[in-house]
Amino acid sequence: MRPFAYVKAPDIDAAVQAVAADSGAKFLGGGTNLVDLMREGIERPLTVVDVTGLPLDEVAELPGGGLRIGALVRNSTLAADRRVRTRFPVLSQAILAGASAQLRNMATVGGNLLQRTRCPYFYDQASACNKREPGAGCDAVGGFNRSHAILGVSDSCIATHPSDMSVALLALDAVVEARSVRGTRRIPLADFHLLPGDTPQVETALAADELITAVEVPPIAAPSRYRKVRDRASYAFALVSVAAAMEVRDGTITDVRLALGGVAPKPWRAREAEQALLGGPATEEAFRRAADAELAAATPQPGNAFKSGLARATITATLRELTNGGEAA
Repeated sequence: MRPFAYVKAPDIDAAVQAVAADSGAKFLGGGTNLVDLMREGIERPLTVVDVTGLPLDEVAELPGGGLRIGALVRNSTLAADRRVRTRFPVLSQAILAGASAQLRNMATVGGNLLQRTRCPYFYDQASACNKREPGAGCDAVGGFNRSHAILGVSDSCIATHPSDMSVALLALDAVVEARSVRGTRRIPLADFHLLPGDTPQVETALAADELITAVEVPPIAAPSRYRKVRDRASYAFALVSVAAAMEVRDGTITDVRLALGGVAPKPWRAREAEQALLGGPATEEAFRRAADAELAAATPQPGNAFKSGLARATITATLRELTNGGEAA
């Protein structure tokens, strides 16, 4: 790890001004991803601006039953919040499915949104990785790619986004609030993370000097659920995950939100599946057809072709569970 300067920001204005004035500066929250990347020599900030003392660690009510979640709320705190568990169980379940209890106690909501891929080629500086070094190539293509993406990929990158929480927030139509010296702006989570295209090193719509201050989750009446499939029971990234919310009236689907994790370079909103489901019957056959519609665009590698079938089965099982009133499927 190369030497760096450390600044403790006394308030939000000072924090954004410090980063705006120093192109080599990075915000430091929980540090569970940034510090690891600094140790590996992948992230090399000249200055870290510590924002952990800022008043961004509360969960507040919004009109109608939504929630405003401060960027510095710890993942463990958010998962345990009674309002989250009762109104947005998909979010609590997703957080508890991610990392270890120790990491959840340190990780923040803002940091979770910004965590970088866990692709082994990204972490191995002897390997070619366009995320780490634009133009270097992608050794995952044609390499060991069992855990890699099958949707939204490009010739430049097939890495997956690692966040569980972001998948749930995407299904909930969350909005990210960001602050800079230019003011405050709101970014729908659907637009926050970017697909790799020819610039996989550009991972979010957030400018380098913008600080995430909050995430807002609008109210939702539909029951919700998160299901994660992984290689071991805990502390493992998703091979496939599904965040779903679905309301059924008289056997007809009147509202449906569906997002996938572990299958794309960003949390993946399953719009094709949603369109196929909305207004139709809540049946096993309909769930399978919707999953097929979403996975039709998949472009797997030889090592991860199994993910298409696994995603179909996980989508179907999650929707079946919601139809059964939350009982395990």
